[in-house]
Amino acid sequence: MNKVETSFLHKNQFGDDFLWGVSTAAFQIEGAPDTDGKGRSIWDVFTSQKGKIKNGHHALTACDFYNSYQNDIDLIRELNIPNFRFSISWPRIMPSGVSPINEAGIAYYNKIIDSLLSAGIEPWITLYHWDLPHDLELKGGWTNRESVSWFSAYVAVCVQHFGDRVKNWMVINEPSVFTGAGYFLGIHAPGKKGITNYLKAMHHVTLATTAGAKIIRNHIPDAHIGTTFSCTHIEPATSSSKDVEAAKRVDTLLNRTFIEPILGLGYPQADLPVLKKLNAYIVEDDLNNLSFDFDFIGLQCYTREVVKSSLLIPYIGAELISAEKRNVISTDMGWEVYPPALYQVLKKFNAYEGIRKIIITENGAAFPDTLKNGKVYDIKRTHYIQDHLEQILKAKKDGLAVDGYFVWTLTDNFEWAEGYNARFGLIHVDFDTQQRTIKHSGLWFKDFLS
Repeated sequence: MNKVETSFLHKNQFGDDFLWGVSTAAFQIEGAPDTDGKGRSIWDVFTSQKGKIKNGHHALTACDFYNSYQNDIDLIRELNIPNFRFSISWPRIMPSGVSPINEAGIAYYNKIIDSLLSAGIEPWITLYHWDLPHDLELKGGWTNRESVSWFSAYVAVCVQHFGDRVKNWMVINEPSVFTGAGYFLGIHAPGKKGITNYLKAMHHVTLATTAGAKIIRNHIPDAHIGTTFSCTHIEPATSSSKDVEAAKRVDTLLNRTFIEPILGLGYPQADLPVLKKLNAYIVEDDLNNLSFDFDFIGLQCYTREVVKSSLLIPYIGAELISAEKRNVISTDMGWEVYPPALYQVLKKFNAYEGIRKIIITENGAAFPDTLKNGKVYDIKRTHYIQDHLEQILKAKKDGLAVDGYFVWTLTDNFEWAEGYNARFGLIHVDFDTQQRTIKHSGLWFKDFLS
């Protein structure tokens, strides 16, 4: 392929130890929902329900990564990407969520790990990227305290079978998103609503995160253990005290609620009073079991949100002003393109004493890509990545710790409730033929990493 133009950026500016990678998630790419003994996940059920996914899309095939993983690993190597983040599908390993173990699922991920290592690509495993086994949801899912034990047993199986070759582990992906969207708003699987469901899920997921991390440490003492958080830079719409306080509450909800208990700081109840309702679900040694000394924290930042006070919105008394209403440049997700948000998030999380190391484990953009004459000239995505890397450089020059950057994502995929309408990939996928085409952004990243 022809070499594409480069910016003034060079990977050497980031240091020899800076980690470069690309991130994916099992449900969004694998397909094969019932192949080789896999059980149903909450997303298999949710996507089968009418009206839940835009245009009625489903993930029965997705990117067919289950069958085409070797081809995609070859593409990762072609793009010079040294680290690949992927998730394990819990119901592919344990179809009912608990024993027995599905040996075919174990064999599948062993093949992926071995193929990556043979290609000189380091595997980074995410243990939970939202696809809870449906059988466990029938028992309450994350609202059931038993979910901590279920998850712990699953983690133990994974580290037992993959820990001899995998050193980099992420326990749970973006807890604020899947608990908020799935257990409070009901717009993601499993489609539950209400503050009680949300708070129970929040607490149990936090307990499961630290429980899972401890299991990895016990089985693999030298493992590199992290967990990831969705983070958004929050700004008040005006300098009025009402808007400033509203922004503080939203910031607490989106950026502090999950990281602070894990750092041993407890839930930030003083700045978001609704969190005091959590006390009804905190028992025995829960507070002592919320924290863990992670080797790294993964931050996933895409945009900023501008907030105004609103008495009509329960619990937080705040309203997000959309990018459309603010008439600013946005992506296909309706998210404002605002690269300084990444710098601000890094600054915010660097202020926590308990964080050893920060890796940007997701950053990317969805734009309307067009395949023409065998090429996809996605210059907006290329600029998006470049501009965010500039913010990382700025952060490093200002003395902020940031040790890696993973692009979301490798291939266009099934983007949850958006279906196939939002394309984030460095590689274009024709979902009718499964044909892959490296986009301009992918070619730029390849040259950048060479």
